[in-house]
Amino acid sequence: MLSDRPTKLVPPALAKMAAWCVCLILVGVVVYFFAQIIARLTFVALPVAIALLLTALLFPLTNSLRQAGMRPIYATWITMLVAMAILVGTGWLVGARASDEFPNLVQQVQATARSVQDWLITGPLHLKEAQITGYVDEIANMVNNQRTAITGTVLTAGAVAFEVLASIVLLLFVTFFLLKDGDRIWAWILRGFGEVAPRVDRAGRAAWATLSHYVQGTVAVAAVHGLIMGIVLAGMGVPLWAPLAVLIFFASFIPIVGIFFAGTIATLVTLGAKGLVYALIFLGILVVEQQLENHVLQPLIVGRALNFHPLAIILVLAIGGILAGIAGAAVAVPVAAVIYRALPELRHKPPALPPPPHEHVPPEEGPGEGGAPREGAAGEPGEEKNENAPARREDGRGVDTE
Repeated sequence: MLSDRPTKLVPPALAKMAAWCVCLILVGVVVYFFAQIIARLTFVALPVAIALLLTALLFPLTNSLRQAGMRPIYATWITMLVAMAILVGTGWLVGARASDEFPNLVQQVQATARSVQDWLITGPLHLKEAQITGYVDEIANMVNNQRTAITGTVLTAGAVAFEVLASIVLLLFVTFFLLKDGDRIWAWILRGFGEVAPRVDRAGRAAWATLSHYVQGTVAVAAVHGLIMGIVLAGMGVPLWAPLAVLIFFASFIPIVGIFFAGTIATLVTLGAKGLVYALIFLGILVVEQQLENHVLQPLIVGRALNFHPLAIILVLAIGGILAGIAGAAVAVPVAAVIYRALPELRHKPPALPPPPHEHVPPEEGPGEGGAPREGAAGEPGEEKNENAPARREDGRGVDTE
């Protein structure tokens, strides 16, 4: 009786809440230490995460080449070479257009600045030239004051260039072996889970299907978005339209925030190069195209894999950005989608197998020879048959014998 006294002093609801709090604290501690390990291993974790995304994007090509009869090693090499050719070609296009059009952009920005200055002096604001000159001098002094910080940042960026190069090499190696031996690597991982391997296998396959669908759909949507905006910028005669289109393409991988950032830069470049009217036209086209993407392309292409509320996406982006910066924001949404799809498969038990079929022959109904009950007809051998008991069917259920 004494052992029950403390339990009786605590209401059942409070006891349940306390148990849940203890569980949540333990889970929080595990997640915290796991995040600390990932933060320490960012040099390895980030290339591996990006390699998984690239593998999900490139695997359909490798799988098609395998199904056509090509050996896995050759199919993987062809896939990697095609991907490298696309990246190098895009980089060359962006660099060539930037080197050709950047001087023209500087001249157009200077002309736009002079026209804005004239409007500020002769327009409704009636500012004095001395005031405008003072504002320009303040901006120049601010830049000069930050010169030391900018120089330090450049030196720091030069110091980490080797780490970036090493990360790229690691990313390429991981992508290559995932494309070539992904199924064997997954089978090797499953062997370490023992009895729960079927659950882990189902969760992993659901996560991989979600990741593949998300990455391929996002690339398709981003390509459409970048192509349309590139055509609009080129039609307006905006310099650097190719780099801006590529920037919009890559920014589309970060939902909501990415397109806001890239759209702002493209609008400012249009404003500096072509003036206020063209900037407003481009901004209107960008808003309309973004709405069509959100309400048509995203639900049709990506909606089946990622059905998150915009608030959930913003929170996930914020958490990823705080933990790992821009790279964390880029991979936060697919990671959340993978976890969301994999957890139900881990919780659900596999369906029960059907019982093995019985090999014994069901007994025939009716008395045996001489009116004696047939052995095993109404029960085990040696049992007397109950005349009032209903007969049994093959499925074991009683039937009416009237």
